[in-house]
Amino acid sequence: MGTETVRAQATDEVTERRREQRGWYFYDWACSVYSTSVLTVFLGPYLTSVAKHAADADGFVHPLGIPVRAGSFFAYTVSASVILSIFVMPMAGAAADRTGRKKPLLALSAYLGATATTGMFFLDGDRYLLGGLLLIVANASVAVSMVLYNSYLPQIAPPEERDAVSSRGWAFGYAAGSLMLVVNLVLYSAHDSFGVSESTAVRICLASAGVWWGAFTLVPLKRLRDRPTAAAGQAPGHGWRQLAATVRDMRGKPLTLAFLFAYLVYNDGIQTVISQASVYGSEELGLSQSTLIVAVLLVQVLAVGGALGMGRLARTYGAKRTILGSLVAWTVTLGAGYFLPAGAPVWFFVLAAGIGLVLGGSQALSRSLFSHLVPSGKEAEYFSAYEMSDRGMSWLGPLLFGLTYQLTGSYRDAIISLVAFFVIGFVLLARVPVRQAVHDAGNPVPDRI
Repeated sequence: MGTETVRAQATDEVTERRREQRGWYFYDWACSVYSTSVLTVFLGPYLTSVAKHAADADGFVHPLGIPVRAGSFFAYTVSASVILSIFVMPMAGAAADRTGRKKPLLALSAYLGATATTGMFFLDGDRYLLGGLLLIVANASVAVSMVLYNSYLPQIAPPEERDAVSSRGWAFGYAAGSLMLVVNLVLYSAHDSFGVSESTAVRICLASAGVWWGAFTLVPLKRLRDRPTAAAGQAPGHGWRQLAATVRDMRGKPLTLAFLFAYLVYNDGIQTVISQASVYGSEELGLSQSTLIVAVLLVQVLAVGGALGMGRLARTYGAKRTILGSLVAWTVTLGAGYFLPAGAPVWFFVLAAGIGLVLGGSQALSRSLFSHLVPSGKEAEYFSAYEMSDRGMSWLGPLLFGLTYQLTGSYRDAIISLVAFFVIGFVLLARVPVRQAVHDAGNPVPDRI
């Protein structure tokens, strides 16, 4: 084979890889609007109002005959979706690895979630049960789809490209979330000008996220390709049995487990800051709902630059060191948040900017670093455990936040208590010899990691 032929083949391979990577980015672009517009901004308050409309004189609704305070219905529904996700994610991951057919499973989970989200347009009157069902389906679907989406990363990017590719994916997601949130806020804020009620405007915002999700999922489905795996042909287990089998297999990779445990700790802190920052802003600092929404948008916009910037830092300093640096930044940001004056939106925006700059990068680089620690052929199965650390296990932070407030009566003490997750996560991650972990997983060790 001539030199020119080899060069042409290499060029074709690079071109095809870049095309597949660009398609991969678009799934983050497609599904991130669900997390931003639906979960973070609109659905919680709206579904709670629907449940209150359906409540009895004592303020309770009765799903399946169980008395539930209307104000708790949304939180309980999210918890139910997490439980379902923990059950189906390892099963879906193992099925993807053993059949080598990730794309049909990605399509199924994505369009099931997009359809459920679009159906939220019909949440009017007292249809709180419909809202709960659609939320459970959409949340479980996005969790399963992210397992499959993340598992493509080791296949579409060689080791030296993964930090940059993962960071671009996160950046695409935050950019889409920002764009859709701006459109939604214009509609919501000026609903009278558009001739619709506030309730109808919210339902349009919810449904538009589902339409966006479904439409842009076509891009990765067109460009990503399935590959045969070493585990093809083996029968996956079911639910908890598959999860137990995955954990048993991971016990043979103790350094991979050590990283996953460190990630579980510091990501619990990240998820708690995301979920509780608005409570801190409204209850402790006395800020308005419009201020909080602008702060969410600011986080989304700056997370794009943060993800890309930290991806560049990782090329110089390695992913592990860059993540460790981000954990220091998280600690400093929370420390500054403790001293924020009440009734001062500008300083809350500064806090939101700090969160945005480290949020995308710490998540993107954690994903790319974990991809090096996954044995070939078990990407989806291992990423199901990773996704459970991301979505299913982030309960200790909210518990600590709530207990601290209960004991002290101060949201300032509650927010500063979360520093523990970043300090402990820093120590645990610093102790993981990632180069050895990559080697033990049977993967080539990058020059810089």
